[in-house]
Amino acid sequence: MRRTRSLVLSMVAAVVAAGLTLHAVSPASAAATTATFAKVSDWGSGWQGEYTITNGGTSALTWRVEFDLPSGTTMGSYWDALLTSSGQHHTFTGRSWNASVAPGATAKFGFIGTGAGAPTGCKLNGVSCTGTTTPTTPPTTTPPTTTPPTGTTPVARNGQLRVCGKQLCNSRGKAIQLRGMSTHGLQWYSSCVNDASLNVLANEWNADVVRLSMYIQEGGYETDPAGFTAKVNDYIEKATARGMYAIVDWHMLSPGDPNFNLARAKTFFQQIASRHKDKTNILYEIANEPSGVHWSAIKSYADQLIPVIRAQDPDGVVLVGTEDWSSLGASGDGQGVSRILASPVNATNIMYTFHFYAASHDDYYLNTFRDAIAKLPMFVTEFGTQEATGDGPNNFSRAQQYLDLMAQHKVSWVNWNYSDDMRSGAVFTEGTCAAGAYSGTARLKPAGSWIRDRIRTADDF
Repeated sequence: MRRTRSLVLSMVAAVVAAGLTLHAVSPASAAATTATFAKVSDWGSGWQGEYTITNGGTSALTWRVEFDLPSGTTMGSYWDALLTSSGQHHTFTGRSWNASVAPGATAKFGFIGTGAGAPTGCKLNGVSCTGTTTPTTPPTTTPPTTTPPTGTTPVARNGQLRVCGKQLCNSRGKAIQLRGMSTHGLQWYSSCVNDASLNVLANEWNADVVRLSMYIQEGGYETDPAGFTAKVNDYIEKATARGMYAIVDWHMLSPGDPNFNLARAKTFFQQIASRHKDKTNILYEIANEPSGVHWSAIKSYADQLIPVIRAQDPDGVVLVGTEDWSSLGASGDGQGVSRILASPVNATNIMYTFHFYAASHDDYYLNTFRDAIAKLPMFVTEFGTQEATGDGPNNFSRAQQYLDLMAQHKVSWVNWNYSDDMRSGAVFTEGTCAAGAYSGTARLKPAGSWIRDRIRTADDF
């Protein structure tokens, strides 16, 4: 939950993204049809790989490249291709602009690998990648696919999430949007998070995700590390039992420099990731709302903390807070997106966070966010329909503009907050949690009714 902040209007610098190019080669140098792999960069715990497909035939090549990764090496984000995975076996096919390669031409696609291994057993259209003049189109056999999970819950339908380019994708590589609610501070409103309330959130509201908001200061984690860790563990188990994704929110707010809590964060996330590493429904939000510090300080914090999580859980998506209360710098000098692009966090399978409050954050914030989602993997881990204090009048029309933009680009979101706090941003009227009266709409504030309706609409999984 954010505090009142200032708005400084300044333009965010534009960055031009590089696209895939098909490179013509002479027939003499294209004697064979091959798919050649190269590690274009390697940073120890991971690497960037690239395949170059060369068509040495006399007709257009529609390509499919498949290979295995050894145990302990996982697939991260990828680009300029479509991916289907089954365990350690990965199959890439072309996109609309590069699926067909002309005779004597090449196409490329790339991806991130985590771990020390490299692809093995590569096949191009069913035969060895090292060179062939056979099929210019894939064989008619169906490529391997991941069997869809059984069940109807969000986790059963989507499995382990990962970041695919700029999108949040499910285990089958489909870009998806999660929608759900954040708790209020667990030190104040844990009475609102119980079996009955989570049953309503999962089964009546049809929420995909719950954010577990554990404050560090303000009577939170620092007062009882073991107790709050146990509380979060319990809520993760409850979310898991209901088939929801759980965001573990390290809710640092004041002081605004996340490095102030680095040692505590390392201890907490090591314990959480170690216990829940075999689950497929955990996302780690490592810094709620940094403020008063430059992006370089946030990046330094993330670069030190993420390896602690990855040592236990190599697959979980990590959510990284951004400048000026996770406004991407819109509450400061407006250059937050440019700074992230110039110096991104040194990790894969991560997303950057954006927070907004519709009654306070106008077109400038909306346009900053629009610019960011064109360039970065984004996740809105907190927003409200009210003012930046989480109180005051609702601006539903402005909030709907944000939601429409997020729906268009499949940006996942979490609303603040699932409690009976006296502020207008709490979904329940005061006394609801003591009464245990979560079901239905009789105890909902206007913001609660509005957000419930939007969470309940059908998912596109």
